Amino acid sequence: MERSELTSRVIPLMNLSTGSSPLTAPIQQNQCLSPEESAANRFRIYGNAVVTGGGGDLGFTACQALLEHGLSGLVIFDLDPVSAASRVADLQAGFPNAKISFATVNVTDADDVERSIDAVVRSLGSVDILLAFAGVASCAHAIEMPAKEWRRVFDINTTGSFLCAQAVAKAQANLGKRGSILFVASISAHRVNFPQPQVAYNASKAAVLATAKSLAAEWARYGIRVNSISPGYMDTILNEGSGLKVARDTWNDRNPMGRMGVPEELCGAIIMLSSQAGSYITGADLCIDGGQTLF
Repeated sequence: MERSELTSRVIPLMNLSTGSSPLTAPIQQNQCLSPEESAANRFRIYGNAVVTGGGGDLGFTACQALLEHGLSGLVIFDLDPVSAASRVADLQAGFPNAKISFATVNVTDADDVERSIDAVVRSLGSVDILLAFAGVASCAHAIEMPAKEWRRVFDINTTGSFLCAQAVAKAQANLGKRGSILFVASISAHRVNFPQPQVAYNASKAAVLATAKSLAAEWARYGIRVNSISPGYMDTILNEGSGLKVARDTWNDRNPMGRMGVPEELCGAIIMLSSQAGSYITGADLCIDGGQTLF
């Protein structure tokens, strides 16, 4: 567009729900349930989910939690078919009545993502929940970091999350069904980490937060809720090894609880935001960090 044409352009306008759509109305509760049944139903997970990065420790633990709460169908998107196949076998053994599979998907490839989501809909009938765990960490001094690394981190963490959310939202809107999309941001989106330098990672996760909030506003009219969680330092293989001892000690010293979290400690928030318990929550981010971001 030429500069002279700027004043004649017409921008698209966001449409909000009028409140009259059944997709955005309060969920009707079953009055015949006992108090115990009502409590359990509040956090019950219905339908089918796609979990990107489900072969990793955090994603796998989230998959287990969804299945424990009643998930019917699950597809793990991961680039490592060996790890994903092993995870699926473990999950299927524990939840024999659920339909569980994996697909090798490159989340940075829009066509691959859309084809894969379409395949899930054909196989399971719907995608009701998306958990976007796929991502990469990156630690490098900013003054020396190649532009290629900056782009790689953003492409996976931010663009990949958006492409998956976009494909799932299209499927949910086409089916006329409510849906939940949960981005995985990080405490790195809220403040600068220390002692490791990681400008690309921090910026990519801050962009994830902004993406989630923007999509929450746009897609509410379709009955699609979009939220995020911001995990703190988690005790997984990514933070193991003698080379990280100084960093781990620093993280723990600066944490009010004095320790890193474990993957299971993310599951309460995930279940709440993916279930009827979170039916009026959209555009929210929950820091799950033991108080790390207080300082």
